[in-house]
Amino acid sequence: MTTREGQAVLAIWNDADPAGKDDFNQWYTREHIPERVGVPGFLRGRRYVAVDADLEFCAFYDTESLDVLTSPVYLERLDNPTEWTRRVMPSFRNMNRSACVVTRTLGLGEGGAVATLRFGPRPGREDSLRTWLEEVAMPALLEQPGIVAAHLLEADPASSRPPTRERELRGGEDHVADWVLVVEGTGPDELQAACKPQLSTAELDTHGAQPGPVLGTYRLMYALRHEPGPHAG
Repeated sequence: MTTREGQAVLAIWNDADPAGKDDFNQWYTREHIPERVGVPGFLRGRRYVAVDADLEFCAFYDTESLDVLTSPVYLERLDNPTEWTRRVMPSFRNMNRSACVVTRTLGLGEGGAVATLRFGPRPGREDSLRTWLEEVAMPALLEQPGIVAAHLLEADPASSRPPTRERELRGGEDHVADWVLVVEGTGPDELQAACKPQLSTAELDTHGAQPGPVLGTYRLMYALRHEPGPHAG
């Protein structure tokens, strides 16, 4: 999600079963992200661990378009998980899986940490909230020390919950965030100093957000970009 990285993002937050967490973490780095980035239309995968957040992990997959996240090739992958994936999927807890279009992105480069805001607009306030974020809040964040980029994402519910074998293995219902604001920075301290006042519950409420926004900060664990060529994937 650097500037113009792609037109869509699959955003994921989750906890993991403590009993299987070591295997879970190895699978994510050794198999899962490389497999996903090998799917046509996937541009980059990044995974983070919580510094101060409600859910322990988050991950972002940048894609060329939203259609990539319902493409036959990708859905075939979701319906035919590897043996390691079948073993790990039941370890997911409190899954939030949101397939999003990139509404607005500002800044250059990528930070070593992110703040994520899961929230949504009140009915009838979509335009005013979006305008405030794009024209006031996001530019103001970029003026703060250590903040390098900000991205507004809006989820597509139908693309977020495809009925696949992987979803069956996780069990339960995946949550979907209506909107997501991702702020990238040089470190968690800089992100918290910038985001807590700019994106406070009171400030968001004033501009039309629904009650209960969830703000968290995460540090980067692993990132992988798609590399075109005969060995990609």
